[in-house]
Formats: sequence, C-alpha cells, structure tokens
Amino acid sequence: MRRLLVPAALLLPLTLLLTSCGGDSAADTGARTDGSGSVTLSVGDQKGGSEAILRAAGELKNLDYRIKWSTFTSGPPLLEAVNAGAVDVGGVGNTPPVFAAGAGSRISVVAAWHGTSRGDAVLVRDDSELTSPKQLKGKSVAVAQGSSAHYQLVASLEAAGLGLKDIKVKYLQPADALAAFNSGKVDAWAVWDPYTSQVLQGRRGRVLTTGDGVTNGLSFQVASPAALRDSKKAAAVKDYLARLRRAQDWVHGHQAEWAKVWAKDTGLPYDVALASVRRTNATRVAVAVDKPLIASEQRIADTFTELNLIPKKVDFGDFVDPRFNGDLPPSTTPAKN
Repeated sequence: MRRLLVPAALLLPLTLLLTSCGGDSAADTGARTDGSGSVTLSVGDQKGGSEAILRAAGELKNLDYRIKWSTFTSGPPLLEAVNAGAVDVGGVGNTPPVFAAGAGSRISVVAAWHGTSRGDAVLVRDDSELTSPKQLKGKSVAVAQGSSAHYQLVASLEAAGLGLKDIKVKYLQPADALAAFNSGKVDAWAVWDPYTSQVLQGRRGRVLTTGDGVTNGLSFQVASPAALRDSKKAAAVKDYLARLRRAQDWVHGHQAEWAKVWAKDTGLPYDVALASVRRTNATRVAVAVDKPLIASEQRIADTFTELNLIPKKVDFGDFVDPRFNGDLPPSTTPAKN
C-alpha cells in the first residue's frame, strides 16, 4: 500500500501530543502548584486535561488548599501512582480502572462524566478498501492495550460478529500506532480523540466505526483510598470535584475559547482542537457514580476477564466511592450533543 505523505506542519503537533499522552515516560512530576494552605492535594493529570480546563474556566482561584500537579502519559501509569499513594486523585477514561481493579490496585472511582463515544473510533486510511467492521477479519489493527480504545475495538468487533481472535491485534502506543497507520503497516487503528480528530482534519484517514452505541462514554476521577480516609484531604477532593464539574459546564458555553486554550496547551492545530471539543469534550455531563455505572463497568471487566487479559474476576463495585455524588443525575443521563 502506498505511504500517505503527511505535511510536517500537521505531523509535528500530533507527535508532540503523542509524546505527552502515549510515550514511554510515566510522568512529569514538576513542582507546579496552585492555592495555599496546610493541605496539599496531589493531582494526576494528562496533557490538556484537568489543570488546563480548570485554569481556563477560572476555577483555580481562591483555593484554601494546595494542588500539586503531575502530568502522566496516559491512564494506566496515572493509576499506578494512585495505587502507590503518590497521587491522591486523577482523571482517566473508562477502561484503565478496570485493568487496575484486575491487578488489585488500591483505587476508588469518586466522580464520573458521561459523553458521546464518537471520538473513540476505528480508523482506516483514505486509500483503504475496507468499508465495514465485518471486513476487519484477518486484518491488522493497532490499539493501545488497556485503553478506552481497546474496549471500543472489542465491542465494535462483537457488534460485527467478530472477536479479537479474528483479527491481528498490534498493541501499540499512539506514537508507534500513528507511524504504523501512516506507513500501511496496519490496516486500521483503534484510537480516541483528539487523535481521531487529528487524522480526520488532516485528511489522512476516515472512520470505519465509532464507539457510539457500543461503549458507555464514561470518564472518571479516581482517588486513593488512603487520601479519602484523611478527612482534610477528602474535603479537598470534594471541593476539587465541584470545581471540575463547573469547569466542564463552562466548556459547553465556551467551546471556541476552550479549543484555543487546549490547542496552545497541547500543540494541536486549532481546527483539530475545536473538532475534538465539539465531537467529544463538550458533550460530557457530570453524573453520579451509581449502580448502572458499576454494572456497565462490570461488563467491561467481564469481557477482558473472558479474553484472559485480566487475570481474575473483578467486582467493580469494590472500587467505587459514591460519597461525592450529591444531587447529580444518574449515569445513564444522555450526553450533550
């Protein structure tokens, strides 16, 4: 297959973002702090994540506790830090907590958002002959193991009457997957936003299928149980989550403004950032950590257990803490469109 020629100006911003979100290094633990006071909340983040959105929405003002930020490449290493007690709370997608629970990690899901799954996509190059997920049989597909895209791939294959055994899975982090995708070394790439938007806006590929209707569209804030047992830290976590919810509400009414901030923070082109905001970020609604959420995550856990990708049965209900729900709507509340 021919190699897709990608203009350097388009490739470089994505390369920088991939290095931040999917590279080999686990975290940037620089001493970035906000606020003041005797309590310090260690927060795990990803590039262009919670810190950026809170700052853009003006929600890092008047903090009576300190927030120490650490930036991680992706969800799994962030949750490793939560398990080790190095991070008190941090944001991840819907699948990393399942793998962490399967490993017996000390984590507690304390907050959730429900958005669309249109940004979770299986992409093929523009010159691909594939037009249906059913045609993936026997084809090679790149995906990051343990990521939200991993489950989206499994669920999309199942909807098409296929399984992982029917394809050639290539477990690659996004930077390596991008190179394999562009060079034709894989037939498809299962990935999430903003990578989906980057490929589409750059006209380097098209969507074969998305996670809409097959995945739950949830994202989480996950805390250390040890931090939650500390009454002062638990109070800080409660305030932090309230600020995150207000910041997400701010995004709904300031999509272009947030896209500019996000583009600057990540190195993404503005049009890519805006497309991703509209497709994914601005659709998220704060929801309760409730029984339907637990059941939905349990299905993910059971799926990976059956595939022998998780070594033992997981009771996901053991890894949630609903104390911060307040009067939030149920997790089945529709995402904003």
